[in-house]
Amino acid sequence: MTAIIRARGLSRHYGRFKALDSIDLDIPAGRIVGLIGPNGAGKTTALKAILGLSSYRGELSVLGMNPATQRDQLMREVCFIADVAVLPRWARVRQIIDLTERLHPRFSRQRCLQYLAATKIRQDARIKTLSKGMVVQLHLALVMAIEARLLVLDEPTLGLDILFRKRFYSNLLNEYFDEDRSILVTTHQVEEIEHILTDLIFIKEGRLVLNSSMDDVQARYAELMVKPDRVDAARALGPIHERVLFGRHIFLYDRPDLEQVQALGELHRPSIADLFVALMGDAEPGASELESAA
Repeated sequence: MTAIIRARGLSRHYGRFKALDSIDLDIPAGRIVGLIGPNGAGKTTALKAILGLSSYRGELSVLGMNPATQRDQLMREVCFIADVAVLPRWARVRQIIDLTERLHPRFSRQRCLQYLAATKIRQDARIKTLSKGMVVQLHLALVMAIEARLLVLDEPTLGLDILFRKRFYSNLLNEYFDEDRSILVTTHQVEEIEHILTDLIFIKEGRLVLNSSMDDVQARYAELMVKPDRVDAARALGPIHERVLFGRHIFLYDRPDLEQVQALGELHRPSIADLFVALMGDAEPGASELESAA
């Protein structure tokens, strides 16, 4: 399958600081990919390179195009939603729709209005009168009405309440995503996208720590909760991480003998947040910090 994003040796240095350090990456069509990492890990730098907003070294192809030299053509096929929807506050909703229709050849006014009909957004309302959640809904309606092959989301629901966040991802799945499109999303609220991801990428200090499908992640890692009298036996099986929760020891294993570890306690699949903490090391944010960090 042809990759819609292909990188080989992708690098970006700011003086001695390596924001991206020789990354190799392949993302095929029809995937929802989570790019997860702590602040300063290189997520934003990678997105800027993919969108043609930053220079880089190495090879990078997005939808078969070079973002550095073919950005105008590329952005006909790519949509982007950031944590702050940049829309002119003085304009009315209908003016934004009119402008988008004039600027983007793949925009469908009818589809946009269909999306907005399910919201409380009025076409005569000014952007400055809309709540942050409504602005995000408007931005999503504009984006979903464009026939794009790649959607890039950078903390798209940051600052929104849980109802808006759940509605956002529900609309994204039900109204936008299909096997011909791909979505690349970065977020710290990993618990909210875990169920929709097909692929998972962890990035730390400009390097990929994990790059795998969710199926492979679920088959590879196992989490074991044991009572104090089984701790030594569990440690003897070589866990890659250990933590304590309410007096119970929880061990994370990479490709364990399932029958062997299950005999010692309760076996579970780790959440993305717990896996993140384990693979990134104790110096990185804990699960609760990961969920709330900006």
